[in-house]
Amino acid sequence: MRILGIDTSCDDTGVAVVEDGYKVLSNIIASQYEAHDRFGGIVPVIAAREHTAKINFILELALEEARISFSDLDAVAVSHHQGLMLSLVVGVSAAKSIALGCGIPLIGIHHLEGHIYSNLMGRSDELRFPFLCLTVAGGHTLLLKVISHGTYELLGHTRDDAAGEVLDKVARHLKLGYPGGAAIEKLAEKGNPNAYDFPRPLINRPDGEFSFSGLKTAVIAAIDRDPDLNQADLCASFQQAIIDLLVSKAMRIAQEHQLRQITLAGGVALNTPLRKALQHAAKKYGYEIFTPSSDLCMDNGAMVAGAAYFLYQERGADSLNIGTRANAPLGTTGVRYRHESKYK
Repeated sequence: MRILGIDTSCDDTGVAVVEDGYKVLSNIIASQYEAHDRFGGIVPVIAAREHTAKINFILELALEEARISFSDLDAVAVSHHQGLMLSLVVGVSAAKSIALGCGIPLIGIHHLEGHIYSNLMGRSDELRFPFLCLTVAGGHTLLLKVISHGTYELLGHTRDDAAGEVLDKVARHLKLGYPGGAAIEKLAEKGNPNAYDFPRPLINRPDGEFSFSGLKTAVIAAIDRDPDLNQADLCASFQQAIIDLLVSKAMRIAQEHQLRQITLAGGVALNTPLRKALQHAAKKYGYEIFTPSSDLCMDNGAMVAGAAYFLYQERGADSLNIGTRANAPLGTTGVRYRHESKYK
């Protein structure tokens, strides 16, 4: 089954073709870094405009790379929940047109489901249910128990800012440009991760809850106190604090719920020190760590198409009347979702 996947949830225009849920035939991503760099972050109106200008061309490239035409598609999938509203509308409109014109099923996917399934690309039998997914991005920091296709249990999330969000905000304060996470990682390579003793909020709490707001405030305060500080040392120490929080919570929750396999997903999964720290901790505790390839960490169409293959078998196709939602708990797309956290 060949599925065309579209993701325009934020500032990347992603279109891909995936066969039978695992085999990526094409995965084209058009980023918008130059359009947003001077603003130090994403401007929703500009993001939507860039998607509109690029979507048709990216569609053509994805089909060309996959060496197929629209008539060879069996379904089209699109991220329609969770993201920038104006951006989501561009992808959903394109997907509806393709579904209608080609007479094929339309499958709506929650953006976070796509990230979960990014680790299944190219792995037909390595991952086994249930497993733990640590999703870390600009808008999300979650620990999810993936019980089966379309069934998730939330074991932890951030009370305030997401990890990727604080990386971008600190980078903006340092005038490092956008995307902030990559800029901080590059500077951190030259710094001392022990130079600053930044707080690790909630790190000793016996649960999966995160908090990054206090850490962000401490880092920005350090910058404001000393404009001439060593930025490399500050970035290395800040990055290490985030890594310590993420790894500590992931190991604790995996142990508590007896989950032997842990996946990392989301844009922050590109961070090399985070990957290494997770691998090191997993080896110590006897867990397996799975990380997606770099092109599957960022927002992309392949993860949407891959998720759609499995979820289509669980719940079927969606109506051409599907809408978009900027903020949607995982589960509003029809999946079963058990939320056990007391924090809303």
